[in-house]
Amino acid sequence: MPEVYSPFVYWSQSEGNITLKVDLKDVKDPNISLEPKRLQFAARGHGARGAHNYEFSLDFHSEVNPEESTYKVIDSKVDFAIKKSKLGWWPRLTGRPQKPAWLKIDFDRWQTENDDINDDEVRDVRQDYPEMFDKVQKDELGYRKEDMKKVYLIFYNLCQFIGFAYIFTVMAIRYFRDGPDSMPGTYAAVGNAIKFVQLIQFLEVMHPMFGYTKGSPFPAFLQTGGRAVILFCMIEAEPRMQEKPVIFYLFFVWTLIELVRYPYYISQLYNKDIGFLTWLRYTIWIPLYPLGIVCEGVIILRNIPYFEETQKFTVSLPNTYNFAFHFPTVMRLYLLIFIIPVMYALMSHMYKARVKKLGPKSWQKKFA
Repeated sequence: MPEVYSPFVYWSQSEGNITLKVDLKDVKDPNISLEPKRLQFAARGHGARGAHNYEFSLDFHSEVNPEESTYKVIDSKVDFAIKKSKLGWWPRLTGRPQKPAWLKIDFDRWQTENDDINDDEVRDVRQDYPEMFDKVQKDELGYRKEDMKKVYLIFYNLCQFIGFAYIFTVMAIRYFRDGPDSMPGTYAAVGNAIKFVQLIQFLEVMHPMFGYTKGSPFPAFLQTGGRAVILFCMIEAEPRMQEKPVIFYLFFVWTLIELVRYPYYISQLYNKDIGFLTWLRYTIWIPLYPLGIVCEGVIILRNIPYFEETQKFTVSLPNTYNFAFHFPTVMRLYLLIFIIPVMYALMSHMYKARVKKLGPKSWQKKFA
């Protein structure tokens, strides 16, 4: 069976048309199929790899009109004049952000929204329009950078989902096997795993700072930092707390939240709006956030006598810096003064996000 290669394809656009130039000479037996969202091409010709069978498939960013589109085969190339279904400028040719290596920009026919040049006019963009040439080069570079961001975010969210799915599975198997007797051993069973995924979550604080995601890093810092304090200062630092049943309930709440959140993020990265998943993402926090904060409050309250006894994280006088810090007092102040404002801030942030995403009473529309 002869080997099949992909020819170089050069594309450009105007407000109403897409032009493609297939760099293939002496084309024989072309097999071309143009659909509203896809172009398939196969032919034998002389391309970059010599005389071979060449083929490619393009999934368009938006729909085109096959009835008003044409192509012609000449000695040195195959030209396509493809009519867009709707007037407008496409951010890229392909539906997917991953650009094929054989797809290139046809600089001689490239236009932008501010150009008044006819579709058939040929120009040397490099010399006649250096600013536009630089812009297209930068846009193309940014296109590739955006791809890498998306690949990284998909990989990150998938890994976090797998981590929390592992934790949830272990807890579920232990509970179905041993019932409530499994609760005291929860931390011993999944403690290392949950410490790992929670540490990795600090990347979510940096994502908006480096432009990988939109929004402020503060809500992520508040939630991730708060969980880290509970996990490492309240549970890891006090072995007697690790065997309390409240640890099981806390880990169950944390894990259930993330098992919905990370698949939702992955679906958004693929531009897939799954109605039930979206509704669940912006609704499940209503019972789970207060329950989680109550569990955290119980852990802090139960830990106060332990830290009074051990004096862990407490700095007593006299010392070199003439500074005193009584950790149990900070724990009491948090429970008396700050736990309600923290809960209010998190709940308000999620409520605003829910209204923005779903709108008031949108769940009635989705499930009516």
